[in-house]
Amino acid sequence: MEERKRILVIDDDKLVCSSIANVSRTLGYNSAQAFTLEEGLDAVRADPYDIVFLDVRMPDGNGIDIIPQICRNTGSPEVIVITAYGDPDSVDLALSRGAWDYIEKPFSKTDLAQLLKDAVLYHESSTLPQTALDFEKEGIIGHSPGMKKCLTLLSKTLSNDASVLISGETGTGKELFARAIHNHSLRAGNDFVVVDCAALPPNLVESILFGHEKGSYTGADRAQHGLVTQAHKGTLFLDEVGELPLSIQKKFLRVLQEGKFRPIGKSSEVESDFRVISATNRDLEDLVQNKRFRKDLLFRLRSITIDLPPLRDRIDDIPDLTNHYLKRHSKKYGMKPKRVSAAFRDILLQYSWPGNVRELIHALESAMAVAHDSPILVPKHLPYHIHVQVKRNAAAKKQSQHENHRIFGDASLPSLKDVREEAVSEIEEQYLKELLRQTKSDIKGACKVSGLSRSRLYALLKKYEIS
Repeated sequence: MEERKRILVIDDDKLVCSSIANVSRTLGYNSAQAFTLEEGLDAVRADPYDIVFLDVRMPDGNGIDIIPQICRNTGSPEVIVITAYGDPDSVDLALSRGAWDYIEKPFSKTDLAQLLKDAVLYHESSTLPQTALDFEKEGIIGHSPGMKKCLTLLSKTLSNDASVLISGETGTGKELFARAIHNHSLRAGNDFVVVDCAALPPNLVESILFGHEKGSYTGADRAQHGLVTQAHKGTLFLDEVGELPLSIQKKFLRVLQEGKFRPIGKSSEVESDFRVISATNRDLEDLVQNKRFRKDLLFRLRSITIDLPPLRDRIDDIPDLTNHYLKRHSKKYGMKPKRVSAAFRDILLQYSWPGNVRELIHALESAMAVAHDSPILVPKHLPYHIHVQVKRNAAAKKQSQHENHRIFGDASLPSLKDVREEAVSEIEEQYLKELLRQTKSDIKGACKVSGLSRSRLYALLKKYEIS
């Protein structure tokens, strides 16, 4: 007999919990409830669940913050975020951290039932045994919820020729994913042709992509195949596709639709059978709105979309990435493997990595070079700016804690009125000093800028002992 699906609802609204539980039972699922984030985490740690409904605003914090912790637990449940306060930014944050869906209250029982059935069906398919694929050889490392989602999508691109759009910040590994798709696809035995759209010379774009005949323009002293022809039977990778000139987008769209194009100066058309994979660090929807990218081309390029998370949203993967690339660098330079100190590892986990995985790779390579014969890596071996940035952030945090301690101390909290008056006084004093500086202590000018009367201004200056 098939085991019944398990649903957990984490919400402080008991009516919502009861409604979802009733729909779950109607569908034949078991359900449980938790009224705080702490109770919810205890529940998913104790038992495996298939689906977790998670409210955003909870008594003990923001639900979105614990999505990765929920996804990491046994059963890897699908998380459906529910909220009464829709916010576009929180939608992006929730989905990037591994949520399956994001819905707003109130919702009907019919819609909820359909959503729940879809989520269960998806969860069943994603947990079926699949052929093990070794993407680590491609340099793709990670087991965080965000990366698991990306790898699941990657595996679904391998048995077909669907166009794939890979989006993500610079350094997140877009080309690694593109090469992995090609290397594990039916076209793996043929060419993987890279087009750096950001580096295409405007006056030679068409020739580089589609080729030309001898004598077709000044300087064309011989016929030359374009990159589209080179990709025949293989894969064409459009890196930074958002930079593809608008003038060439229409012609390229026709190539995708018809599989045919006409090289410059040639009287007949040429065919090319290729798969297209695109990558971008830009918002193509925004480019479409601003008439800088064709909507119809975007539709053709994104049959499947893989959004790669930045490294700061997948810090759980940093230890594995570090071990992998330290081994690779050791082998590359013929060096003995080095141990990593706890302090070195802490710096890696605390740094924000604006350059993402690419920056981490370069930082590790630099650290190994600086360490040279040292058997262990310590913070001093890291690039100076990384070490300093983490230490500065730690000092700022400590200073903030000291400031809070100065204001509130260890005793009971002062009244809100007292705190407000102290804060206002500090702001007023700073404002008055800046006011006199900008007006060069001209009282008439200071009154005009501030809107204060002369008597009120003098009174405030006296209060704060500003001459």
